[in-house]
Amino acid sequence: MTEVRVAVLGASGWMGKVHTMAYQTFPHFFGQEGGTAKVVALVSSNPQAAQDLAFRAPDAKILQDWRQAVNDPEVDLIDICLPDNLHYEVAKAALLAGKHVFCEKPLADTAVQAKELAEIAQQMGVITRVGHAFPRNPVHDLAKEIIDNGEIGEIKMFKGCQHVDMFGDPLAPYMWRANGELAPTGIVGDTGSHVFSFMEFLVGKVSSLIADNFIVTEKRPIVDGVSLAAETSLSGDEEWADITNPDGTNLLCAFANGARGIVDFSRVATGRKFRQTYEIYGTKGSLVYNYDEVNRLRFYSNDDKVGRRGYREIDVGPENETYKAFLPLPNFALGYNESKIIEVAEVIRSITTNRPMWPTFETGHHICQIVDACMASSRLKRWVDID
Repeated sequence: MTEVRVAVLGASGWMGKVHTMAYQTFPHFFGQEGGTAKVVALVSSNPQAAQDLAFRAPDAKILQDWRQAVNDPEVDLIDICLPDNLHYEVAKAALLAGKHVFCEKPLADTAVQAKELAEIAQQMGVITRVGHAFPRNPVHDLAKEIIDNGEIGEIKMFKGCQHVDMFGDPLAPYMWRANGELAPTGIVGDTGSHVFSFMEFLVGKVSSLIADNFIVTEKRPIVDGVSLAAETSLSGDEEWADITNPDGTNLLCAFANGARGIVDFSRVATGRKFRQTYEIYGTKGSLVYNYDEVNRLRFYSNDDKVGRRGYREIDVGPENETYKAFLPLPNFALGYNESKIIEVAEVIRSITTNRPMWPTFETGHHICQIVDACMASSRLKRWVDID
């Protein structure tokens, strides 16, 4: 058994809390054979969070500067849950310090930055991981198995979407996610990258696209202390901030294997608390997924008898070893936190075995290329090719 010593950066935020919990709990489900983790440092720039962080990981150092964690010889893995604009700087410093790095998506602000990070990681011989957790739901292992076995034939079309309504209300408060300096790519890197991860995992690499990015509400009120999805009331005296990154995107794309794609995503779809779907159509059949039925896949096959063809519902269950680690029966849904536990367990196993697992920084680079292409295409109002 090998213990990996972890520093979680941005530990007081939602994602930092989820990651900290995952490191502490994954051995309960996956055992210790792939290694264990110890959270030795929690980093937050908010000094008021220190007491809460100390409660979450009693033996960890509580730090306010991420550089302290990066330069700490007692830290093996740097886990980055910071705002988007810090990912590149922090990840580069951690890699050059010889640390393994697990970075939440998007990996960087640009594909050039992401490529540099992937190259440094390769030179340093360290393990990297990007936080695209949704495809680690075991149901997508089944989808990939069906595709790889040729059961739906040659893929011809992908349709995918992801929508939330955190900015559906024009009076919803301003937050860092709408700041083009802190999150330069806005919803494209925030939510679009989730859809792009499914595309990369299940279909293949995107070769060209045309995208339309848009802003729905140009200004929002500033409310002190606001957090994601928190309910607030306005006094009428608030200052207002400009929205400086995209609220939503519609795009068409072509894959290197000849398939075509239709994708849309936004943070302004009023009433859509969380909608995530994909449809994959091939020459012999198709697959349909809806997050509302989080562990269910719909599979259509032309091999079925005429008059009996139709979508069959497949509930992933304990025949999948990852699912079995949590539950003994099918259709007892695994949720988002479980996907992060799966992700963290794989990160630790990658480090202890020195075997990279999807998605590495190389994957993150390709997804950043798609994000870059969306930003360029919308600005130029034309198709953009991806190397």
